[in-house]
Amino acid sequence: MKYYIGLDIGGTTIKYGLVDETGKILEKDAVKTSIKGEEILKNIATIVDKFKAEKNITAIGVSAPGIVQKDGFMTTGGAIKDFFGINLKQEIEKRTNITTTVENDANAAAFAEQWKGNAVGFHSYYCMVVGTGIGGGLVINDQIYRGGHGMAGEFGMMSVMDVNDDQDLQLNSLSFTGATVFGLLNYYNKHSGKPKVTDARVVYDLADKQDKVALESLDFFYTALAKGIINLMVAIDPEIVLVGGGISANPKFLDGLHAKIADMKSRNSDVRDLRFAEVKPAKLRNDAGIIGAVYRAIQAEK
Repeated sequence: MKYYIGLDIGGTTIKYGLVDETGKILEKDAVKTSIKGEEILKNIATIVDKFKAEKNITAIGVSAPGIVQKDGFMTTGGAIKDFFGINLKQEIEKRTNITTTVENDANAAAFAEQWKGNAVGFHSYYCMVVGTGIGGGLVINDQIYRGGHGMAGEFGMMSVMDVNDDQDLQLNSLSFTGATVFGLLNYYNKHSGKPKVTDARVVYDLADKQDKVALESLDFFYTALAKGIINLMVAIDPEIVLVGGGISANPKFLDGLHAKIADMKSRNSDVRDLRFAEVKPAKLRNDAGIIGAVYRAIQAEK
C-alpha cells in the first residue's frame, strides 16, 4: 500500500491528511493559515515530518488557492499574497525531500469529485468552491481545462454586481460578492453595525428570526452567486455543477441558491426555456481538497 499526504491550503485553514492509494483518509486535522508565506511553509514541513514518522510517504499533493501552473509556479495565490510569484512545488520539496504536486484548489476539488464523488459518470462539469473567495475547476471531456495561461475556471474573477465603479473593480467580482467570507459575511458585517460575525451559520440563524440585515445579506449573496452560475450555464453548458466549500453542507444554502437561480431564470426570456444543468453539493465537501490533491499526485506518478 502506498501512502500520500494531502494538503488543502485555504485562506482560513490548512486542512491536511494521510491518505492511502485508494483515496481513504486515515488521519486528518487542520491548522490556522498564517498571513505569512514562510510560516505556512514551516507548518507544512512540521505536518510532513509528523506523517513521515508514521509511514513511508510516496508523494505530497497540495491544493492551493490562485492560478497554479503545471510546474507548481503560483501566478497568483488567492488570499495568500506571499504565494504570488513563487514555485510552491519547489519550496515544499526543498523542505521535505518528497516529490510534490501542486494544483489549484478548485481543480483539486474537481479531481476529487471525478475520483470519488458526485462527478463520477459525468464527462463535462464544473466544480465551484464557495469559501473565502470563489474558485472553480472546469472539466471538459474528462480533462481539466486549463486554458492558454492556466487560469481557466477562475469564475470568481467575473464581474457580477455593481458595488463599486470608482474603486478597484475586484469588489464587483463573484469572489467579493458571492463567496462566504468576502461576500455574505462581509456584507453583513458592513451593514449590521453589530459585533463582527465570522460564521455564516449565525447569519442564517438571524435570517430565520427575520433579521432585516441578515435577509438582505443572503439576498445579495444569492443574487451574485446565481448570476455567476447562470453565466456559467450559458457559456459552458456543463452536464452538472457541483458546489463545494463548508457552506455547501448547509441545506438552507442550496435551497436558497436553487430558489434564486429559478427566479432569475424565469425573469430572463432568453434563458427561461433552456435546460440547465443540475446544481448540487459536492459529495466530498471539506475533504475534497485533500483527496483531489492526492489524486493529482497519483496521476503525476504515471
